[in-house]
Amino acid sequence: MEFCKLEIFIPESHLKILQETLRSHDAGHIGKYDSCLSYSRVIGTWRPLEGTAPYKGVQGEISSESEIKVEVTCRVNDVDEIINAVKKIHPYEEPVINAIPLIRTGL
Repeated sequence: MEFCKLEIFIPESHLKILQETLRSHDAGHIGKYDSCLSYSRVIGTWRPLEGTAPYKGVQGEISSESEIKVEVTCRVNDVDEIINAVKKIHPYEEPVINAIPLIRTGL
């Protein structure tokens, strides 16, 4: 497989820096377009356990917050580099980043 889709959950306040990071690593480059991604607002829930330092929330309590789910296509060969770059700018201790293989793109 040549391409995968990244799903990245991040606070809306960090969308611009995420877009810049993805563009600088050529994620979202489709044909003669770059910076291609989509995002939607979602509600995330989590419970920080003992020993955590959550970006938001309190240890032992379930939290719910509005987040942005970003979807972007990238080459499989670049996925580790892109994920490492996203982790550097992501505010969460344990960011949710899913890499999903794509059979075909641009159908």
